Amino acid sequence: MATDYDAPRKNEEDLNEDSIEELKARRAEKNAAVVDEDETEAAEGFELPGADLSGEELSVRVLPRQADEFTCWKCFLVHHRSQLAYEEDGHPVCSECAG
Repeated sequence: MATDYDAPRKNEEDLNEDSIEELKARRAEKNAAVVDEDETEAAEGFELPGADLSGEELSVRVLPRQADEFTCWKCFLVHHRSQLAYEEDGHPVCSECAG
């Protein structure tokens, strides 16, 4: 909640003078400002210009794991042997997952 630090502060007498009805009205105003919006629904209607990639084809050359690489047992990413931190029950773990 934003605080206006330039606004005059209420002393204890002013705080005690606030009526129950006034406090209830403030609470109702505060709750009325809350917007309940479905994020998924809002994202479906939002489209970036030039973002239509339906006609595009991606071509990526996939290489098999090389002799000097390993697959981390925790993150399942392929890393170079220089990133091997330790082996857990015979399974390699990378330095990123070990730290």
